[in-house]
Amino acid sequence: MDKNEVVTHLKALLDDRMQVAWSAMEAAQESANDQGKSSMGDKYETSRSMGQLDRNMHARQYEQIRQERLVLERISINEVSARSSIGSLLETTAGWFFIAVSLGAVKIKDETVLAVSSSSPVGASLLGKEVGSKFEFMKKQHEILRLT
Repeated sequence: MDKNEVVTHLKALLDDRMQVAWSAMEAAQESANDQGKSSMGDKYETSRSMGQLDRNMHARQYEQIRQERLVLERISINEVSARSSIGSLLETTAGWFFIAVSLGAVKIKDETVLAVSSSSPVGASLLGKEVGSKFEFMKKQHEILRLT
């Protein structure tokens, strides 16, 4: 498993999610604007408010995804340190982990990589560890085999 491959795949995944959130946000805004053309009185205000709430929800999703994308942008693909940090790809007895953004299990080629945030319980337990270190995942002890 190659860190560059993982980062590239995760960026593409987030780009797709950003596009979906942006499109949904625009559709909700359009719907809210259209309500004014065909409705009257309280019904108009309620429909418009619901459309605005939808738009705001999609805008928040878009911004959250954008922030996660920025985290990936800041990762130095060639940097390897003796201890795990944000941007580390770890091979463990529990499988592959990538510490950066919380995207869960992601299939890359024939491997599954667990993309975890550094603030998640497993991400926090992996931070600062080195090859040979133990950590707990799913109530079992595991070991770090390789760090890139």
